[in-house]
Amino acid sequence: MLRSPFFYFILLLFLFSCKEKKTIDINKESIRKEALNLRNKAIENYDKQNFNTAFYEFNKSKQLYETLKDSANIGYALILMASIQQVNGDYYGSKETVTEALLYVKKKTAYTAEINNRLGIADKELSLYNDAIIYYKEAANDYKDPIEKRGPLSNIGAVYIQQKKYDNAIALLESLLSEKFSKKKVQAIENAAIIDNLGYAYFKKGINQKGFSLMNQSLHIRNEFKDTYGSIESYLHLADYYAKKDIKKSNKNALEAYNTATKLNSVDERLEALQILISNDHSAQNGKYVQRYFTLNDSIIKVRNNFKNKFAKIKYDSKKEKDENAKLRLEKAENQLSLQKAKYLRIVFVIIFIFLVILIAILIRYYRNKNKAIEVKTSYNTETRIAKKIHDELANDVYHVIAFAESQSLLKESAKENLLQKLDDIYGRVRGISRENNRIDTGINFTKSIKEMLSTYNTSERNIMVTNLETINWELIDDIKKITINRILQELMVNMKKHSNANLVVIKFESDQKSILINYTDNGKGSEITTMVKNGLQNMENRIQAVKGTINFDTETDKGFRVKISIPK
Repeated sequence: MLRSPFFYFILLLFLFSCKEKKTIDINKESIRKEALNLRNKAIENYDKQNFNTAFYEFNKSKQLYETLKDSANIGYALILMASIQQVNGDYYGSKETVTEALLYVKKKTAYTAEINNRLGIADKELSLYNDAIIYYKEAANDYKDPIEKRGPLSNIGAVYIQQKKYDNAIALLESLLSEKFSKKKVQAIENAAIIDNLGYAYFKKGINQKGFSLMNQSLHIRNEFKDTYGSIESYLHLADYYAKKDIKKSNKNALEAYNTATKLNSVDERLEALQILISNDHSAQNGKYVQRYFTLNDSIIKVRNNFKNKFAKIKYDSKKEKDENAKLRLEKAENQLSLQKAKYLRIVFVIIFIFLVILIAILIRYYRNKNKAIEVKTSYNTETRIAKKIHDELANDVYHVIAFAESQSLLKESAKENLLQKLDDIYGRVRGISRENNRIDTGINFTKSIKEMLSTYNTSERNIMVTNLETINWELIDDIKKITINRILQELMVNMKKHSNANLVVIKFESDQKSILINYTDNGKGSEITTMVKNGLQNMENRIQAVKGTINFDTETDKGFRVKISIPK
């Protein structure tokens, strides 16, 4: 079966797109593997507290996931990057990072819950307690599991304690403890934190015995389940409790907190323990704690400032590298595209050229056939009209003349003159029909022939007025359009004579750069557009369409007949 050039053009484009898609898929898979490898290394370094390295690797993996538009992994990387920033005291930076993560995660999911929880932690550490509570509530709403909701709600209780809203803290924390959950290690450790904060709230409110009992219970649970980090908070709360009751026990708990925090490299808790030890001992011997406090505090400020600068530099370098890589990828893509264009452009142009040639040939043939069909139809309608006119107007008159000649004696002068008059009348009609359909002079006498044709419809009772006919440069108009104009005017005159009963006809010619405009107006009886005679008018429409012109009729009963014709030059 013979295929068109267009078919091969489409096939060629399809093959190119398949090859390009296969290359893109291979590149994507390579990027995905690299991104996953970097993410796993970052998680491993995060668990080992190698925060500098982990932050860098999370950021690199995020960059790669951005090229893949993998929103879930981008959001995951940003959340853990913010967590690293919080561990190192960069709370403002962490808020910026998790806010960026919001753009990549679905609403009301564990991701948004973790983001809001991180925002709450940052604001709490920045002493923006009301904002922290709002974020913790958002986090609790985003979690679907009731067990997961307890974390941010417990954090709200801790914020209430910081705000000295002890009644609010007690009510919230007791409601969390009233719910029944499994006694797994995770839930037990979480319960211990709630119990400790609840006891501390009671103590701060002045209900010492109940407060001490709950804090002591929490410490036993934490030691039982080996929650070493959690025990630091218990020791600090008990140290605060004993500060006004038993300095030795207060110091003992503070030292327990300090030593445990030192083992776990938890600097903030070490500083808090030293503050209690310093406030408990006002003698000259506490100088070692004061010196240790300032040394540690200076060290942590320096370290955290270094971390902040490193995080900022990593982000800056990453953005710079991303922009440079994007530029290189764009240049590489442009070079590849140029090579492909050089290789296939000729083939594509040849196919397009052949396709356009065939299309143009089809269009030319279509419009020729269309114009030919209009011309044939117009010619047929004209022949039909002539035949009808001969039959209706001449055949009967000829028959009457024959009957008159047979019945009358032609020797009589009056009968002879009557017969001659009838024959002359028939001759005049034949000349009129011939004039309507004879050859039209399209040369220098074109305007003269138009005037002569229109003048034949002038009578003592009817006036035909023609204006601006000579103002048009008819030499620039081709013969077919001149013939069309002549025939249209003839048909307007015939239609007027037969149906209009007009006594005044005005035909005005106008011209612009693109078209010849003809405005026809008579003061005849007019007609409704839907009911007026269509034979001659249909011929006019067909002739106008053949030369790509337009014709508009405007008529109403007893309001005359108007026609606007536009023919392109």
